[in-house]
Amino acid sequence: MKKYIIVLVLVSVQNLFASNPPYDFKQYLAMLEDCDACGCSASGGGMGFSSMLNQNFIGVRYFYQSYSSRDGVFNNSPWIDENFNTVQLWGRVPITEKFQVTVLAPYHFHNRELSTGEQTIDGLGDITLLGLYTVYKTEKDSAKYYHTLRAGGGVKMPTGDYNGQNNGSVNPSFQLGTGSWDYLLAAEYIITKNNFGLNTMLNYAIKTENSEEYQFGNQWNYGATLFYMVEQPKYTLVPQLGLSGEVYDSNKQYGENLPDTKGNILFGKAGIEAGMGNFSVGLNAMLPLSQDLTGGKVEANYRWSVNLNYSL
Repeated sequence: MKKYIIVLVLVSVQNLFASNPPYDFKQYLAMLEDCDACGCSASGGGMGFSSMLNQNFIGVRYFYQSYSSRDGVFNNSPWIDENFNTVQLWGRVPITEKFQVTVLAPYHFHNRELSTGEQTIDGLGDITLLGLYTVYKTEKDSAKYYHTLRAGGGVKMPTGDYNGQNNGSVNPSFQLGTGSWDYLLAAEYIITKNNFGLNTMLNYAIKTENSEEYQFGNQWNYGATLFYMVEQPKYTLVPQLGLSGEVYDSNKQYGENLPDTKGNILFGKAGIEAGMGNFSVGLNAMLPLSQDLTGGKVEANYRWSVNLNYSL
């Protein structure tokens, strides 16, 4: 079902492109996404690694994720609310003409209401470094379609605390970090014509075992985002609409797969960015369209984010 939805989005944008004159969007394009399922040390909570308006920038972003989880191992165990909050310093900096580095430094403050009382954790999360190389980019100004293909990889460092006692029988991702060195492989493809654009991405997170012999499952992330550029003399608006999905393997402890820890989720997402001069503001929201998290013991409710960036 997910594949058919993505194909429908691709076909729809192709039809939109067919009736509009050429326009150059090269300076605006970038929208790579990555997230950790259920919010564990969330790099971006599915909200993205970069801005539509600012290809190279520094900024600050806040994002919120809402979950409901069973407080216990039984079918009649009560449901509790979990709130994942993150303030993140982020930026995308050019190293050479074709190579860019993205840096994400999150600070988390999470809370949930257990049957034994409220539990809160806060502190520095896992810092991520990601490098992307431009494999191909349309150079002709007269081209009807502009194509950009980037690929690369990165690392997520264990700078956030991991506490095995927080796993318990509820959401195992109620953590500040994974406690492990994790590695990212990423690719994005962008096609634009006139004021329309489509961004697609695919990335894979390889997660290793931490010092407490716990290993979060490897994870696929995929997405497709339609956007439209509205340019005015004093400002620019970029509304966006798309899909984002996550598929992740079972967590492991002492080398053995843990039951009810794998899953998948598909989000619908919408957002808008507004730019004026070197500054831009963005707002994004995500709602689950389908999900199967940890055997149905965790349910994602929604995610949203707001950011302020300064273009380099």
